[in-house]
Amino acid sequence: MQLHKIKSVIVEDELAAREALRSYIQKYCPQIEIVGEAYNSKEGIALINEIKPELVFLDVEMPFGNAFDVLEGCKDVYFETIFVTAFSQYSLKALNQSAAYYLLKPVSIEELIIAVNKVQQQLQNKELLNRNKIIVENHRNSKPEAQQIILPTLEGFEVAKVQDIIRIKGNGNFSDIYFKNGSKKMVCRFLKYFDDLLDKPFIRVHKSHIININYVLSYNKGGVVVLSDHSEIEISATYKADFLNEFKR
Repeated sequence: MQLHKIKSVIVEDELAAREALRSYIQKYCPQIEIVGEAYNSKEGIALINEIKPELVFLDVEMPFGNAFDVLEGCKDVYFETIFVTAFSQYSLKALNQSAAYYLLKPVSIEELIIAVNKVQQQLQNKELLNRNKIIVENHRNSKPEAQQIILPTLEGFEVAKVQDIIRIKGNGNFSDIYFKNGSKKMVCRFLKYFDDLLDKPFIRVHKSHIININYVLSYNKGGVVVLSDHSEIEISATYKADFLNEFKR
């Protein structure tokens, strides 16, 4: 049985990085067929719109624009994306928030294989979750609370508005997310993942709790905060000063 090749392109401005990535893909990812390469965002947009690949290996930072510009310029083409990036807290937050696949430079062969296998599974399952669209919308909207987040659940993925989250509770290898409409979702991520990912108005108040301070109703000196869903969360001594400072401003 002939292996279905995933039609792919590389958009990367550094020659050495592009050649190394191409070499790794050819050697370790037989399911990938590289059908084109581009050296900057402008060329990348033209190439993707012309070839309409299934997968794009996309450098985050390039001359004459970045990965977000490429996605914006190709919004009418549906494709999976594996981002390639040097470590940047900003770009990693954006990619993690959108549950995107990404590789840190220098690219690890093991991580490349894992990312490609995930994309292959996504394509085989015909899961039409448009991460690219969410990344572009989040990039346009600079207010953290107005952005969207993709939540990996046991059943698949769900897209939620960050501003609708009241609190997040650690639950072993999972996290329980509580929304303002009264619903709860169990998400396949540690609480630390959200602690690193979410900025204000989210703050850690306990080893097991992150809250959205926009939903605080009251606080008593015994160290308990009451949220709009009437949940009572203990503020641990470690986080009490940071919590109180939020209400002194």
